[in-house]
Amino acid sequence: MTDWLDAVRWDAQGLVPVIAQEASSGDVLMMAWMNREALAQTAALGRAVYYSRSRARLWYKGEESGHVQQVHEIRLDCDADVLLLKVTQLGHQPGIACHTGRHSCFYLRWQPESGAQPATTGPAEGRWLSVEPVLKDPESIYR
Repeated sequence: MTDWLDAVRWDAQGLVPVIAQEASSGDVLMMAWMNREALAQTAALGRAVYYSRSRARLWYKGEESGHVQQVHEIRLDCDADVLLLKVTQLGHQPGIACHTGRHSCFYLRWQPESGAQPATTGPAEGRWLSVEPVLKDPESIYR
């Protein structure tokens, strides 16, 4: 029975955004997309299966890198248009979720310029800083 899939508010392309969160630490690991088949496969297999928009096919997380995500919980937000997966990142220790060889895809933090005043008009002044180390060279992961 797949009535539970009908509760999801799929976008015009039949996709829904998905956030993967590490179950043990609460770290946000990545954002990806799922179609109906990917969500059904994720629920059936207990591992993350996403939909690759660039390849237009299912993407079994870790199929190339070995960085598999074991799924503990699947949650649907209050508007039924975003999914949250609580996962354990398997493969390399510490777990690498990002194709850049980092733990999380969210490794860039915006930093306001030193001494800058809050912007009242126009954009604020600042820059993106890398705040997480590369744990493994991506060239050695994706051969």
